[in-house]
Amino acid sequence: MSTPWLPLTQPEQLIDLAQASHEQPVLIFKHSTTCSISAAAKGKIERQWADSGLDLPIYYLDLLRFRPLSAQIAEQFGVRHESPQLLLIKDGECTYDASHMGIRLSDVQAVVK
Repeated sequence: MSTPWLPLTQPEQLIDLAQASHEQPVLIFKHSTTCSISAAAKGKIERQWADSGLDLPIYYLDLLRFRPLSAQIAEQFGVRHESPQLLLIKDGECTYDASHMGIRLSDVQAVVK
């Protein structure tokens, strides 16, 4: 099973996903398409997704195309902007935040359970 990426392209989606996170946690992956570390982190998520057992919506943000959305995420969820970055939104708040090679789906599993 490939990673079910959902493109994050509109500010309204942040409002919707924050509301949805009260029912089920939501992941956001911020990706710089020109950064090799970001590409490696994205590849790692894609390789680990099927075995992770995570059945969560995972949004994909192309930082270069949608930079204002990244700033909005930082402000709305009180996290420092980094790239690549994986955020877990639960009950409208960011409960997990990792960047670069610190991104691990096993850590997300531990937080979700």
